[in-house]
Amino acid sequence: MTTIRPGLCSVTFRELPPERIVGLAADAGLEVIEWGGDVHVPPGDTERAAQVARATTDAGLAVCSYGSYFRAGPGEELTPILDSAEALGADRIRIWAGPVGSAEATQADWAGTVARLQSATSEASARGIGLALEFHSGTLADTAPTTLRLLADVASPALTTYWQPTVTAPDDVALAEYRAIAAHTSAAHVFSWWPTKERLPLRARDELWSRFFAAASAAERPPRDALLEFIPDADPDLLASEAAALRGYLSR
Repeated sequence: MTTIRPGLCSVTFRELPPERIVGLAADAGLEVIEWGGDVHVPPGDTERAAQVARATTDAGLAVCSYGSYFRAGPGEELTPILDSAEALGADRIRIWAGPVGSAEATQADWAGTVARLQSATSEASARGIGLALEFHSGTLADTAPTTLRLLADVASPALTTYWQPTVTAPDDVALAEYRAIAAHTSAAHVFSWWPTKERLPLRARDELWSRFFAAASAAERPPRDALLEFIPDADPDLLASEAAALRGYLSR
């Protein structure tokens, strides 16, 4: 049976140094961390990446992924991002599928993003690193059908996707989206925003998360990681209870 690992996205606590985040995650009983490239591990700073990697493993945790802001644009460089991911020991990089939502995208937008993703997955694969799409509004991976189309067009085993509940989507809709892309989902971002972007405790959407983890655990290819991304007020004192809730869902 595949075990989904409970973890944390470092962007949850952008204002805190990595060493503090490592301590919080370890104390909360989490297993993995996705390190963000915007503050904690800047692209190309391999010395910092190596330091963060050591701090993570010294605390008994693992680096599960590198959260980048690569948007598959024609002028964007992936190489510094790959350098940092490699120094971190991350075998997966989270990326974004272009700069526009699928409803507004032109055929040229689609073709350009697909071509850049194909070259990016080729470059990443050569270094033993996979790429995973952020399932997010404002990108081509903003719905389950468009995410599936993008994955099919890129046609690389090195490209997977994340899943997270679409903002404002009721439980049934969010879960249907997950089921549609479950076979390609390598990680989930876990948070309770409701009814729009209000940050609530995880248990505030207990039905959603109970049903999601039941479906994810039963999937033919469960996501490898379930990562806390947002908590109320970004309050470090709440991480322990949020992590306990996450671990509770995973133990059922």
